[in-house]
Amino acid sequence: MRRLPTALVAAAALALAPLTGVPSAQAGTAYVPPEERAAQLIAQMTLDEKISQVHTTGTGAGGISRLVPGIPRLGIPDFLITNGPAGVGTGAVSKQPNATALPAPVAVAAGFDTDLARKYGVLEGRETADVGHSLIEAPDVNMVRVYRNGRAFENYGEDPYLAGQLGVANIKGIQSQGVLAEVKHYTANDQETKRTTIQEQIDDRTLHEIHLPAFEDAVKKGRVASVMCAYPAVNGQFMCENKHLLTDVLRGQWGFDGFVQSDASATHTAVGAADAGQDLELRDNGPYDDELKQAVLDGQVSVAQLDTMIERRLAIEIRAGLFGHPRTITPLDAAAGGAVARSVAEQSAVLLKNAGSALLPLDAKKLHSIAVVGPYAQTVHPGGGGSSHVNPLYTVSPIDAITKRAGSAVTVRSSDGSDVAAAAQLAGSSDVAVVIVGDVEKEGTDRSSLSLTGNQDDLVKSVVAANPHTIVVLNSGAPVLMPWVDSVPAILEAWYPGEEDGNALASLLFGDVNPSGKLPVTFPRTKDQTPVSSPERYPGVNGIVTYSEKLEVGYRWYDAENQDPLFPFGYGLSYTKFEFSHLTASPPSGNGHVTVGVDVRNTGSRTGAEVAQVYVTDPTSAAEPPKQLKGFAKVSLRPGQTKHVTLTLDQRAFSIWDSAAQRWTTVGGRYTVSVGDSSRNLPLSAPVMASQH
Repeated sequence: MRRLPTALVAAAALALAPLTGVPSAQAGTAYVPPEERAAQLIAQMTLDEKISQVHTTGTGAGGISRLVPGIPRLGIPDFLITNGPAGVGTGAVSKQPNATALPAPVAVAAGFDTDLARKYGVLEGRETADVGHSLIEAPDVNMVRVYRNGRAFENYGEDPYLAGQLGVANIKGIQSQGVLAEVKHYTANDQETKRTTIQEQIDDRTLHEIHLPAFEDAVKKGRVASVMCAYPAVNGQFMCENKHLLTDVLRGQWGFDGFVQSDASATHTAVGAADAGQDLELRDNGPYDDELKQAVLDGQVSVAQLDTMIERRLAIEIRAGLFGHPRTITPLDAAAGGAVARSVAEQSAVLLKNAGSALLPLDAKKLHSIAVVGPYAQTVHPGGGGSSHVNPLYTVSPIDAITKRAGSAVTVRSSDGSDVAAAAQLAGSSDVAVVIVGDVEKEGTDRSSLSLTGNQDDLVKSVVAANPHTIVVLNSGAPVLMPWVDSVPAILEAWYPGEEDGNALASLLFGDVNPSGKLPVTFPRTKDQTPVSSPERYPGVNGIVTYSEKLEVGYRWYDAENQDPLFPFGYGLSYTKFEFSHLTASPPSGNGHVTVGVDVRNTGSRTGAEVAQVYVTDPTSAAEPPKQLKGFAKVSLRPGQTKHVTLTLDQRAFSIWDSAAQRWTTVGGRYTVSVGDSSRNLPLSAPVMASQH
């Protein structure tokens, strides 16, 4: 890890403080506001120097560089951007550095734990600084609207409240390390198919209630430094030229004072993007180079406007302490990174099924042999592909970790599953079979279907036919179809588990860690049982996608349409049992807040963690989905232990977006607050009466 002098650490912390609402200071000098200091620097720049500050250049991979060169004569340092959001990516260097390969962000979502999301962010921020970069492109808070989306694994699931809470925690973690976070992809970047040209039609209420809230939270609660504008066009304007969403909403309604950066090559015209509010172009020799310079010379973009674009970023850099001390590259702490990766993988795995005599957890003392088969039995599947790819510092395979954990008295044999018959024979001659299968998601393309690719379904069917004591482990970034679900006694969703894949899996299978993850996305029964099964909704007709499902994204659609999913949103089993009781919900306070209290008891025989989930049902006149997540808390309990959980629901939990008035409003009437362990298991309910507001 990098080691800085105490005074420098203190100065950096003070400089970062405005991102969390505390004034900055310069140690030993008179305080100069960051905006004023940035303006003083800009006043000394030539036009060419100014143009150099609004687009990236350098030697980035794939032709897209992520470096804004500094101006040494003015003391302006290089600004280096690294890919995210699953850890340190290629960024502004030609050779990608090795870094901690964290589990995919969807795994963080499954943790339903803001503390876990913050720890994830702290590690991202620390390693971004250690490799000498200034900003990490994270978090990604787009909704998982399309389950086939090639980047679903980068997101925090299908619920805007969950994504917002976790995104804020992640941002605070990143920015606590003296580097900048960048929330993306603003907004409705929900598919990879035709992503650079797709035209999206989304009504204003749906935007504000589903697709914008997580970004709003990132700005207002996370004080995120930067926002990345996305590829698609929303309601007729490409996002990086969408003045309504970049200026009226982002800066006007939300008060965002950071800078807007484009996605790679997402800038269409210099004048259009500058007028809309984009400050930095992620591209070398794009519209923000010669085209923007000419626009300034012609008076289409004023010098004052150009200065503002630069000032927004420089002021943020000054606040964060990125000026004033040289950039250093420090060896990464592999052990510390691995510990975080393993913790996230262990706490995010979702136990989907453990039927009959409860095959899990395994007891090594009662086993003689284990078969570990499948394409990911011997090979680590740490994350998805594309710009979020991380070169891991090391990896631990499932076969190695299971062999070590089982001990010398248990014979562990393995097969990659390419020969289904041989794998089934191996499974049939073993006490227990573990089949590890999964999907492959990557930026730039969507999955062709929700089915597992190749022979994986046949492999599972053949193995369970040969050995009824079969455990299926899924390494997926999003829902997959399970035609074998009824015949398999135990299923564990491990997501993309990062570099500590094997160790985390072994600890879960043998009960060293009790699974506590919950599904942040609904798993459908069939390929057509999704909110976007019509071509108009996905992938679009004639280049146009219509968001006609409106508010019915994810579990909202299953509830509204009375559809019974395979596994519902918020669902996840444990090796122990929990019970909820004594629900209370206070009347709204003067500021519209409602306090919800509930007792959670561990009625089983093992220590474990449960997530108390709070859903709100609006009055019928509000025309909202049947229920929506508005609060959650993860609580760890010993056998027989009870804890009282208290959550505060703010007025937004009882509000809808009024498009005509362009504001949030509370519909008067009876609301219902429900608590349980998933969106489909809510045993406790209480009424709340709210007045029109």
